[in-house]
Formats: sequence, structure tokens, C-alpha cells
Amino acid sequence: MFSLFKKFKDGLTKTAQSIVASVGGMFGIKPIDTSTLDKLEESLFSADFGLPTTEEILGEIRLAMKKEKELRGQEAGRIGATVLRRVLAGSEGTLRFVEGSPTVIALIGVNGSGKTTTAAKLGFDLAEDGRKVLLAACDTFRAAAIEQLKSWASRLKLEIIAGQHGADAAAVAFDAWQAARARGFDALLIDTAGRLHTKSNLMQELAKIRRVLQKHDPAAPHYSLLVVDGSLGSNSIEQARVFHREFGLNGLVVTKLDGTSKGGALVAIYRELRLPIYFLGLGEKPEDLQPFSIDNYVHAVFGLEEAQDRN
Repeated sequence: MFSLFKKFKDGLTKTAQSIVASVGGMFGIKPIDTSTLDKLEESLFSADFGLPTTEEILGEIRLAMKKEKELRGQEAGRIGATVLRRVLAGSEGTLRFVEGSPTVIALIGVNGSGKTTTAAKLGFDLAEDGRKVLLAACDTFRAAAIEQLKSWASRLKLEIIAGQHGADAAAVAFDAWQAARARGFDALLIDTAGRLHTKSNLMQELAKIRRVLQKHDPAAPHYSLLVVDGSLGSNSIEQARVFHREFGLNGLVVTKLDGTSKGGALVAIYRELRLPIYFLGLGEKPEDLQPFSIDNYVHAVFGLEEAQDRN
């Protein structure tokens, strides 16, 4: 049987190694001591969990060490997982589809965060669940982005609406919405141009896309998801804060976690902004975009046994 936990475990290997392997296989049967905790503290900071979460984990472990005659590494790992589960309570985002109109999902973020591949992978995931999906190539600033999304659409057998390089992105979004409504699509996924959160003119383009869509569906986009490159770690917090203030985000997609040891950053971002996490990018394949699961995540980063797959 396909294991979602294995996807999390494989995709978060580098983060887990930074926590577990760097302290000599701490989460096994070997008892821990003060020196081990110092190494754990360093590795939690390196993984970008942030100061409050790191202090909570260490505080709970120290408290257990005082109560128990001997605390073994695996028990400390379970304590860390329990703390993370508490910190992340309420963080699992779930897409809910509207009736009688396409559910519009806008993917937003800076250049290189993985928006285009995320749009394609999300389209694939929804299609696998039986949804009728339309992609909208609204990154009209880069001709390569349009061609990239077309290539993904062809490979994954997804339908797409694309304008010409340099076209009005809001007009492309509206054309795609009209097509999605007329042809009975369940979901419209909008790939927007990458933009620095400090560039006001590009932020205004996002607002224009939203205004155009809302003339015809006041609730659109139903989801505005910030796609964050997980390898940037805690540096993504300011990005998320500005995008949230300027555009009003519904949640997060954290990508490229398989290539970084900074997988704790999503905890720091959630703790800061309380934005639900909808998906994690755990590899290059279409099926490597997975719904966020607290249990699978905390078990994977602490090197514990398999959690229950999310239904």
C-alpha cells in the first residue's frame, strides 16, 4: 500500500538528519545528557524551528529528565513530536469546493519559489481525486513560465488557458474563469508571476487579478496560497507577512523540502501568522506534492515510527 508517511519521511530526510544524526542518533535507546541537549538545541536552530518552539521542546525534555531517572533518546524524540503537534494544532489546511462555480485557487510568491510546478502538481492531485481542473498561465512576464506550464499540462493531461508573453495577466485570469465556468470545471488554478514582496507595482497586479475575478464571482479567488521555498528557512516569514498584509492569504504551500535541512521553518511561519499549511513539496514527481499532515510531519522530522496516514 502506498504510504503517505514514507513520502514525508523521504522528503524530510535532510531536516531529520540535521536533528537526529547530528547528535549521534539521539532518538534511539541511548540515554541523553546535557551535552546532547546542547547539540539538539543547535540542530533545532539550524533547522529554523525558531526560538519559541526550540525553547519549548528543550524545556519539556529537561522537565522529563528531572522526573525520570534516565531519559532515552527515543523518549526525548516523542516529547519533541508532542510539542510540535501542540504548536501546529489547527495548521492542516483542507480545500473545500464551491457548488455551481469553479473554485479559484491563486498561487502567489516570489521568483523561484516553485509556483508553476506547484500549479501543475496540484492540478494532477485534484484530477486524480476526480476533479475537473483548468490551469491558467498568468505569469505573462516570463515566456518560459507559460511554456513550462504548457509542458506540465501536456505531460499530465490537464487543460490550460494561456495568453501571449506580455499580455494582461488579469485578462488571462478572466478568460480562464469564463472558460472554467462555461465548461463546468471544478477548479481553476492560477499561476501568477513571481514578484518580490517589496515591489508595489507587482503587488498591485495581484490586486487587479482579484478585482477582475470578483466582478463575476465576489468570493474569488477562494484560495490565495503563498508558495514558499522551504530552503529559505525563516527568511520566508517577512515574505509571508507582507503578502498577507497586501493580498490577504488563505494559506501556505511549502516547497523544496526534500533539498533542505530547514524543514522547521514552516513551524515558525505558522506560529507567526497562523496561516494554515495546505501542501508540502517533498520531491520532483507530480505525486510528491502532498497534503500537509501534522502527524506525518512531526514523526518524520524526529525520526519516529510511522504515523497514521491522513484520510
